[in-house]
Amino acid sequence: MKTIELSASDSDFSFDLNPSAVAVGFFDGVHKGHQEVITTAQNKADQLGLASAVMTFDPHPSVVLNKAVQHARYITPLSEKQDILETMEVDYLFVVRFDQSLAALSPQQFVDDFFIGLNIKHVVAGFDFSYGHKGKGSMETLPEHAQGRLTYTVVEKVEQESSKVSSTRIRKLLDDGEVIEVSELLGRTFNVRGTVVSGDKRGRTIGYPTANMANMKEYYLPKSGVYAVEAAYQGEQFYGMANLGVKPTFQENSAVPMLEVYLFDFDQDLYGTELTVYFHKYIRAEQKFKGIDQIVAQLEKDEAEIRRFFNR
Repeated sequence: MKTIELSASDSDFSFDLNPSAVAVGFFDGVHKGHQEVITTAQNKADQLGLASAVMTFDPHPSVVLNKAVQHARYITPLSEKQDILETMEVDYLFVVRFDQSLAALSPQQFVDDFFIGLNIKHVVAGFDFSYGHKGKGSMETLPEHAQGRLTYTVVEKVEQESSKVSSTRIRKLLDDGEVIEVSELLGRTFNVRGTVVSGDKRGRTIGYPTANMANMKEYYLPKSGVYAVEAAYQGEQFYGMANLGVKPTFQENSAVPMLEVYLFDFDQDLYGTELTVYFHKYIRAEQKFKGIDQIVAQLEKDEAEIRRFFNR
């Protein structure tokens, strides 16, 4: 997959690109609805003898259009989105910088620059996709702006259990800790990826050494609590439990959640390595304990429950 970064402030594109069929959208989560749009574009590419492409945007439009939003959190940050699209065997990934210049483009200029200018011959998008200044362009206006220079396909909403599969729905489920349902909508187990950093090492003293995860600020995390998790490390999978939260027993007034992962039957040094953690089940809420003995007793219960869940 070839990744091409684009900006409206520098739209004199001089890429030597094969004609393509493109799936266009923000695609946060690359969930089942997004996958329908992308595979439709891939099928169209095969039918028309074109390369397959995906066009996404970075950062989220809310960061530019909503002054109250300083930093967006994502179900799939851009790097993870790229990895997923790589596994889907997309030929081109266009990453368009969403800034004031892009937001100011007329719908006609957007089509001229970002579709025609990139040798795109077929556009696939969801029924609710919009483009151009104030989102005035839509799949209904695309024929007018395309002027016969490309064809298009509109993908209707994808539903599961009578409700639209959407990033908004997934975020609400994450807020409720419903990671099983989230994984069903994603079509894969919800995960986060980060670097293991040195912590306070308190877990070692009580028999539960944890890997403390950094670089979580880009992720839309599930609600605080204890989870049954699986971690990928050096090509192997390890089961374990994780606490996501602010450790109220030891910290006061901390608003920054930390993800701490304890892997069963594992004794390797993880400091400085990248770990991917898959959330399988919400176990309980984070709680404040009266002392170390109470913490250990609860951790032993959690471990027993999670081992049963994984049949370990």
